[in-house]
Amino acid sequence: MTRWFLILLSAAALSGCGYNDFQRLDEQTTSAWSEVLNQYQRRADLVPNIVATVKGEAAFEQETLTKVVEARAKATSIQVTPETLNNPQAFQKFQAAQGELGSALSRLMVVSERYPSLRANEGFKDLRVQLEGTENRVTVARNRYIQAVQAYNVLARSFPSNLTAMVFSYQPKPSFSVQNEAAISTSPVVDFNKK
Repeated sequence: MTRWFLILLSAAALSGCGYNDFQRLDEQTTSAWSEVLNQYQRRADLVPNIVATVKGEAAFEQETLTKVVEARAKATSIQVTPETLNNPQAFQKFQAAQGELGSALSRLMVVSERYPSLRANEGFKDLRVQLEGTENRVTVARNRYIQAVQAYNVLARSFPSNLTAMVFSYQPKPSFSVQNEAAISTSPVVDFNKK
């Protein structure tokens, strides 16, 4: 009788430890991260076509194109491994490189507005639509990753599952952060008296 009681007590204790939840949520974060990488790769694959199309515009700003090409090279040169998710410095480096590529592409799209012949180019229009769609997919994938990391981190920090996290060395995972948090948290100055 006491043997069965101990077995039931052990089973109840193990079911509440969160070990299986850690496995499930870790897989969810890995899966969500894979989708983020997939969308970033899709964006990087569009860059050569966009640059080739824009180069056809003789007067187009070479500096803008150079920045896009350099940002793509930097973003694709960072080797991402499963350990990247558990290394805040590597994760931040990857995030910064992707942010630079996104900024360079945004600048390219803004500058392209000054060139009517480029805006009229059907190939460029198609690429622009693909890029906008990809940026939306990146946003959705990042949001799913953020939610998966949040669920994992809550489990890693909550009692009693935090004890399991300590025993098995499950550390909270880094999430995406805003690149220019200080700049966007500052209220803009509006002066209606300027002319």
